Amino acid sequence: MMRLMGEFQTTAGKILSMEAAQRTIAAWRARGERIVMANGCFDPLHVGHARYLDGARELGDRLVVAVNDDAGTAALKGPGRPVMPAADRARLLAALRAVDAVVVFSGTNVNHLLETLRPDIHAKGTDYTPQSVPERALAEQLGIRIAITGDPKQHASTDLLERLRRRPEGME
Repeated sequence: MMRLMGEFQTTAGKILSMEAAQRTIAAWRARGERIVMANGCFDPLHVGHARYLDGARELGDRLVVAVNDDAGTAALKGPGRPVMPAADRARLLAALRAVDAVVVFSGTNVNHLLETLRPDIHAKGTDYTPQSVPERALAEQLGIRIAITGDPKQHASTDLLERLRRRPEGME
């Protein structure tokens, strides 16, 4: 439920449709707030993601997180993924203090979201360089700054899942 112009009372209230995200971002922008967008599969959410999102939030006044839907996550991560449905991943992200809004999107890149939402900054994790960001050319064309944030890439969902699979039976 919304209180005022994009201030949310509930975790679920931070999960927005594309249209609601556009309205909310417009309201934030009208107040002079700087909008940062981060994106990923977040399947499953781990400490590296939290550090990435905390770093992204520090770059501006509002953080919008775009989450790959299940088909996009499967295309990027391969068989057996996602391990959590997009709705659950979105809800966990919305529970993070650094996150102001969450949008679930289809596809494997966020070009459409950059065009539609027009954040001031597009934040990517340290597994990228400014030159390797897939959406770099479009971001530059739209005047959106690319920023690399978070801790060194020492955490990966794929590695975490593999460690869990290797645990001996009976260990919890």
